[in-house]
Amino acid sequence: MNRAPGIGLIERARALAPLIAREADEIERTRRLTQPVVSALIENGLYRVLLPQSFGGSEAPPEIFMQMLEEVAKADASTAWCLGQCSVCAMIAAYLDADVAREIFDLPGGILAWGAIAGEAHVVAGGYRATGRWDFASGSRQASWLGAHVQIVEADGSRRRKPDGAPEVRTILFPLASATMYDVWDVIGLKGTGSDSYSVENLFVPEKFTALRDEPAAVHETGPLYRLTTNIVFALGFAALSLGVARATLDAAVELARGKASTGIKPMRENNAVQGAIGRIEANLRAARAYLYATTGEVWRDLAASGGYTEDHRAALRLASTWTIRQSASVVDAAYQMAGATAVFSTNKFERRFRDMHAIAQQIQARETHYEDVGRAILATDPGAPAMDA
Repeated sequence: MNRAPGIGLIERARALAPLIAREADEIERTRRLTQPVVSALIENGLYRVLLPQSFGGSEAPPEIFMQMLEEVAKADASTAWCLGQCSVCAMIAAYLDADVAREIFDLPGGILAWGAIAGEAHVVAGGYRATGRWDFASGSRQASWLGAHVQIVEADGSRRRKPDGAPEVRTILFPLASATMYDVWDVIGLKGTGSDSYSVENLFVPEKFTALRDEPAAVHETGPLYRLTTNIVFALGFAALSLGVARATLDAAVELARGKASTGIKPMRENNAVQGAIGRIEANLRAARAYLYATTGEVWRDLAASGGYTEDHRAALRLASTWTIRQSASVVDAAYQMAGATAVFSTNKFERRFRDMHAIAQQIQARETHYEDVGRAILATDPGAPAMDA
């Protein structure tokens, strides 16, 4: 009998927050999650939040996944980012043969990471041969397997295409040991994610270790979670993570205002301008969170009832996630400014959260062009059509 999906994951994440917060300085310094944090995440099953129940995962609704990331992000954004990235990567199990999915994910430390779409793989007998390099592999320093999204080149040199004429993009999967890793993650924010680059040279990948990720016809699992694309679940996770960073930053500003004097005249908590600013920032953060979760809940209820994932659903989730990330950045900026000179010292966590939040806002899921995409979808004549991933 299937257990209730995702039960206890939020509580476990909340319980791990003190450990993650204690390790945050070391995570920042070494640019990777520390072993105590990785072990705790594995032991508490947090990496398996979106893995199908048929392979020992939680197969949790998006709201559970999002709240879990919020709790972790309050303690450390880099930890939440890696956890979110690898959790969504595990959704590919829904597109794999059962024996392959078990080989990758059966062990407690079975963690998959991948980078941006790039390169190609050539058709050979029994599978594909790939040579290429991929960037932005968040979570790869904890992973045991890597994936790469590639276009397929047929034996005759032509590009394999989907029925609509677009190039087919297939995800190839291989053990971490098959790749060469490059330590390139020297950045201003999300330092601890270790989002390195990796390459393979003339690597043979058997056909069964490949998948048509996010192709509805290729999914084997029947649960509503796998009607959603990995691309949109990435967006939801990173939006929720942004809320966690914003909440922690605003809470720190409130705590500071309760005890700090403003220009030596009177405590900040008695300053009318500070009081008004905190009220407005709090409203903005609560509004962003309510919008994101209400939209996600509405789409999830539709999926659970009908199983249909439409272009209208996709546009709604894309709009909510993009706006939430941008709004969270505004909250962090306002809280940082309110803290004054105190915020620039590394002994306080304002400056780290400021840097982390602006690294998040630079990532593909927060790009402003998503508004154009959503506007185009709103103006379309058939919003109830099947979703086109973007």
